[in-house]
Amino acid sequence: MKLSDRVPASRMLVIIVTVLLVMTAVAISSTVIALDSLGSARERAVGAIEPAAREAKDLNRSLLDQETGLRGYVLTGELSFLTPYSDGQSAERRAADAVRGHVGDLNGRVGRIESLARQWREEYAELTIANIRHSGPALAPPQDTDRGRVIFDQLRAEVAGLQTDIGELSQAARDELDRAASLVLWLVIGMGVLLVAVIGGLSALLHRLLIGPLASLAEQVRQVASGDFHHEIDVHGPLETVMLGDDVNTMRHRIVQELATLDAAKTELQRSNSELEQFAYVASHDLQEPLRKVASFCQLLQRRYGGQLDERADQYIGFAVDGAKRMQGLINDLLAFSRVGRITRERTAVDLNQTVNHLVDSFSERIEETHATLVVGDLPSVRGEPSLLSAVFQNLISNALKFKGQDAPIVNIEAERDGDMWKFSVHDNGIGIEPEYADRIFVIFQRLHPKDAYPGTGIGLAMCRKIVEYHGGTIWLKTDVDSGTRFEFTLPADDQPEEANA
Repeated sequence: MKLSDRVPASRMLVIIVTVLLVMTAVAISSTVIALDSLGSARERAVGAIEPAAREAKDLNRSLLDQETGLRGYVLTGELSFLTPYSDGQSAERRAADAVRGHVGDLNGRVGRIESLARQWREEYAELTIANIRHSGPALAPPQDTDRGRVIFDQLRAEVAGLQTDIGELSQAARDELDRAASLVLWLVIGMGVLLVAVIGGLSALLHRLLIGPLASLAEQVRQVASGDFHHEIDVHGPLETVMLGDDVNTMRHRIVQELATLDAAKTELQRSNSELEQFAYVASHDLQEPLRKVASFCQLLQRRYGGQLDERADQYIGFAVDGAKRMQGLINDLLAFSRVGRITRERTAVDLNQTVNHLVDSFSERIEETHATLVVGDLPSVRGEPSLLSAVFQNLISNALKFKGQDAPIVNIEAERDGDMWKFSVHDNGIGIEPEYADRIFVIFQRLHPKDAYPGTGIGLAMCRKIVEYHGGTIWLKTDVDSGTRFEFTLPADDQPEEANA
């Protein structure tokens, strides 16, 4: 499949998130509508029908109060019995208005109740009250009593019908409330099931479209990173994953090409090292013999004919002897420098206290001549080649005694633990070294003074750096000292010297 035909992961995520948001919006909207219906049903049941039922009872009670008050007045003629009759009329009007306000005029019953109540009062109650006021308590005519009973019975029937109608409304409202509650419940359950299904489906889809290809790409990249640079990365999935795989393939091809170049450079370096070894062999054997012969015969000339020739001849012979000796020293130092790290010996635990003490003994004549003082601290044991480590301290002590100032040389040799390394310092009170030469002094054949001023070949510090780095450490010139010269270098700590000795 072409890259242009692949769908980017960002577009996949937008589509998935859009679908999820639409489904969530639909589910939430349905739930909100159902909850609104539930609230409306509850409001109708609780806020309208139940109060209407209570007002219908009050309406019935007000009619009964009117009938009871009228009957007491008929029997006794006491005006106090007309109080329930009068209050009942007010209660009747209030209850009728309240019922009509809550549920309306159900089947016209409220209007008929008000009409029958008015008819009962006009055709029976008011006439009866007027007769009693005129002639005192007496039995009403049977035809009037029957007429009042018939109207009131009709009134009771209408009130009972009103209560029945309100009860039916209440039952219908409860049924509607139950249906709305059930709908909300099923919507919530359905939304939960839908969300679980959608999340599960989206998880599987994301795993197939994104996570699976990324995991495959990561596994193949780890295989390449482990060294299998010829493994061709083949990955499927969204556009970004495929492009990332192509980028890794491009990087892998470049690494393969660079490795091929490095192999060629390595072969050339091995050839060059082989030639250097041959040169070192020639320098150590073929050049040494004629040089020794020149030096020997020049010395013979000096001993045999010294004083017999003129002064200039003696000077020429001295120049030849000195040049031959310096050439021998230079060749020997160069041989020693080239052998560091090339001719390896087994590393053992080296007691640097003992090594430095032997060097101090070897420098005893020079120390006595310069009136030098060597202060050697407690030095540790490290793991390495004894002869090479001895050469480091030998060069540093020799330089401290060579480049002395006006005062007698004082050389301090110390060591301190620095994590997994030992840090050593060799500090003297000599002429010092300018900070700008801190790197130059470790380059082979680099001298800061004329050959006539101070002897040497300019290899000593380069030899120290090569030996220290060969043992896994670092050497440097400390530039922030008040006077003299301070060299510091590190060597890996050997925490088990006894095992190393064994």
